[in-house]
Amino acid sequence: MAIRYWLVVAPLDRVRRLRAAGVVEMTFGGRDGLEDFSEADGIVFYSPRYESPEGERLRAFTAIGRISDGRMFLADQSEGSRSWRRRVDFMDDTVFQSVRPLVGLLEFTRDRRTWGQQLRRGILEISRLDFETIRDGMRLPSADERPPRSLTDRVWY
Repeated sequence: MAIRYWLVVAPLDRVRRLRAAGVVEMTFGGRDGLEDFSEADGIVFYSPRYESPEGERLRAFTAIGRISDGRMFLADQSEGSRSWRRRVDFMDDTVFQSVRPLVGLLEFTRDRRTWGQQLRRGILEISRLDFETIRDGMRLPSADERPPRSLTDRVWY
């Protein structure tokens, strides 16, 4: 089976919770979307806002990883959720990548003034090239390349 690549839309506060749990879940905890994921698929999270529903705008790629197994499972009710999930191996040593410098470079944003409308579903299959472009932008620079935090617009994990 071929590896596929996915973009999941979620506010940063939710992405942080999912990352801490090492999982992905879809809005409202349904199975839709998760059924399409397979083991080793790439997954990147795009956060239009810091918090839901009306938080400050962020518009950045905020987490990236791979689906670690092909099984869906129901979250433990003790976590306060009855959501369907899949396990994710998140990349460490990443930074947020603003979408702004990538608009026009990514296939899903190229030649589309309204590219954001396709994200309303909460999930979008993207190309391998788009995944790799986003991943490369999110990689933490080496210590030699890293500017002092006050001189960068990126947010470090």
